[in-house]
Amino acid sequence: MSDNNLNNNPRIIIIQKLYSYFLNKDYDLVYPKHRYKKFIKDTVSGTIEREELLLENLNMILKDEFNPSRTDLILKLMILSATFELMFSHKTPINVIISEYVKISDFFLETAHKSYLNAILDKVSKNVRKDNE
Repeated sequence: MSDNNLNNNPRIIIIQKLYSYFLNKDYDLVYPKHRYKKFIKDTVSGTIEREELLLENLNMILKDEFNPSRTDLILKLMILSATFELMFSHKTPINVIISEYVKISDFFLETAHKSYLNAILDKVSKNVRKDNE
């Protein structure tokens, strides 16, 4: 995948927007014209608005496997936004959400974190979507 395609990937834009927001709460979230603008905006705002609920669910599901205060911010944001999608974007299949986040993890994370992200999202998906589409 070329850098141009990566920079245009909606989930990369989601993580970039969330990162900017969490570093500076006064950051003005502006959404440029994009084919998936509504999806990007819904996921970013939903992740921000439901952060507490998402963290509660993650703590309940993962217990000692995930400590948000000790987790790298980018990895935490990827887990939060993917969890938001798993919980609230029922039209998107589980395997698509997980594979997309694992794919973009190359853009943000070290290789060791990629497997961790995959394992976390797999476990979360099995608990959040009981029917496991």
